[in-house]
Amino acid sequence: MPLHNTDTIVFVYNADSGLFNLVSDMAHKLISPDTYNCQLCMLTHGHLGMRDQWRDYLDSLDAEMEFLHRNEFIKKYPQADVDLPALFLARDKEVSLLVSSETISNCSTMDMLIEKVNEAIQAVPA
Repeated sequence: MPLHNTDTIVFVYNADSGLFNLVSDMAHKLISPDTYNCQLCMLTHGHLGMRDQWRDYLDSLDAEMEFLHRNEFIKKYPQADVDLPALFLARDKEVSLLVSSETISNCSTMDMLIEKVNEAIQAVPA
């Protein structure tokens, strides 16, 4: 894997943090999943938390990871103005797009998402 030992993969959900937002998002996913606007969350989390397959995949990655909600990401990386959800590579206090919102939205299964993440990681310049 071409990641440096100081690199961090930043996973950003298209949802805001906080208890009210969490409950609202859970209800939205349950009641109207077709209109839920975070495919990353839809694929990786069930109604009660992270799916086992995704957790196992993340455990297999030899990389630092950070998980942020939209409002947390904007506060931490205000210079990154892209559609969410998305994955980023944080290197030397800079953040660059790793997997776009469009790519994530086009994934209909977790296996497809994992494939796209793996491809993006392999394409990271040394």
